[in-house]
Amino acid sequence: MTPRNGGYADWEITQLIAKAVGLNWTYTHPSQVMDEIAALTPTFAGVSFAKIEAMGSVQWPCNDANPMGSPVMHATTFARGKGKFMLTEYVPTDERTGPRFPLLLTTGRILSQYNVGAQTRRTDNVVWHEEDRLEINPHDAEQRGVKDGDWVRITSRAGETALRAVITDRVAPGVVYTTFHHPLTQANVITTDYSDWATNCPEYKVTAVQIGLSNGPTRYQEDYEAFSEASRRIAPAEAAE
Repeated sequence: MTPRNGGYADWEITQLIAKAVGLNWTYTHPSQVMDEIAALTPTFAGVSFAKIEAMGSVQWPCNDANPMGSPVMHATTFARGKGKFMLTEYVPTDERTGPRFPLLLTTGRILSQYNVGAQTRRTDNVVWHEEDRLEINPHDAEQRGVKDGDWVRITSRAGETALRAVITDRVAPGVVYTTFHHPLTQANVITTDYSDWATNCPEYKVTAVQIGLSNGPTRYQEDYEAFSEASRRIAPAEAAE
């Protein structure tokens, strides 16, 4: 595989990594990857680069039953009825609050960002959400001398990070909350390794923590930010001889 004008394409880089770890990938064009997906995934059985180029876009499911794709999946009824509900036994978390970690941290999302914001942080959506903050009930903030906008350190049994505080009664006493849309937040540094028994979904909603005033980001956050900045630097292109 020889790099072309501007270097390797993303799919070529992925293939080089695969070969480096021992996988014998020999794709010569991304359309071959799409063909393999179509052969293995029933809902993509009718998707190909040729069809995408001809139609502009194809909405799955695209198969023998829907050869032109499905712009609206649930036009007349839902795919498998009105829903399937299953009762499962309640299993309490192993995470516990106590004298060292008396608060419960829960994490979540907001409308203007999506997950870790890899896409939405590159848009004007950052106007509505420039950074993740830690929401603290006024009662808990007063006990710890925390004021709105202060840097606070959040410590759990797993690790620690630091965020600016927002004092609000949106959260109940004993609970603190933050979003995780910005990598510098490092919210998952302090969450536990527990997961749901049925789906293995990580347990991000109940982490026992303690908070206190801080002078700013942790050393880990500073090192991460420096690493991210260095990774984003692009060397100037050299003129071809």
